[in-house]
Amino acid sequence: MNRWTAIIIQELLCTARERLPQLLLAVFVGMIAASAFIGSSARASVAGVYREVVRQGLTAAPNPFDALSPLYYARNTVIYIVLIGALLAIVIGVRSTLRDRQARTADLILSRDVRPSHYLGAKLTGLALFILALLAVSAVINIGCISIVTGHAMSFDDGARIASLYAVAWLFMLPFVGLGMASGICSSSSTTALLVPIVIWSVMIFILPLLGTAAHPVSLLNPVAAPPAAQSGFFAVTSSLVAPLSLGEQFKHVSALILSDPQATGTMTSGLLIIAAFAAAGCAAATMTGRVRMRSELHD
Repeated sequence: MNRWTAIIIQELLCTARERLPQLLLAVFVGMIAASAFIGSSARASVAGVYREVVRQGLTAAPNPFDALSPLYYARNTVIYIVLIGALLAIVIGVRSTLRDRQARTADLILSRDVRPSHYLGAKLTGLALFILALLAVSAVINIGCISIVTGHAMSFDDGARIASLYAVAWLFMLPFVGLGMASGICSSSSTTALLVPIVIWSVMIFILPLLGTAAHPVSLLNPVAAPPAAQSGFFAVTSSLVAPLSLGEQFKHVSALILSDPQATGTMTSGLLIIAAFAAAGCAAATMTGRVRMRSELHD
């Protein structure tokens, strides 16, 4: 077994044993499993109102849910990835590098002929594989729950779209892993190491979209990106500046197009490129740390 493989396996084992990631992982998978049933409950409520209206002879319009795509039940998944999934990525990234600094294992490893970029790259690969496995399990659970709700097996095309959604989700979560690792290396205390990336995440997910669209804060919890603001005045300037930095909105836009949401318009090319650029930047930030910085002490 070479060094790269050994570091990856060790990272996977250590991450799986951490208490806080275990809690967030359980919440994430649980919400993914419940998302289809939440959508089904909303559909049942609306269908009940429709039947009552038809019984009273107030409408002859067809039931709006009759031609509903099974992908409708995956819409809430997008929000859980943006909120819980990104926080999980931050936590496992922070804990990965903090764990080395607290146990002083980085001193021992870097005393040998090991380049910091090689070591951190292997750790990042281990975390990326951990998230990939998590999302693969979540995709299978999501497809299974949707099949239960709809009463029939999901078609190949719809299943491929769900798989594509989780593939983009993996790319979306990578920059937060890199951000967490970099914070765990550079921060002077474990509290700061966790707080800084969470603040950055909240700015990217909530603050920047508000500056660029003038959307109501609650609307940012919708699975579809907020519509652009009127192209005049203050928001005409800020929209073009902050839109590429609003990673959550870019992910929601791409996801809505993948899930064939009727509210989504445009193409996903620019959104995918922005998400990929953030992923590359996050990975670079995590792996380009110097030897001295990695061996610095915590001041808790």
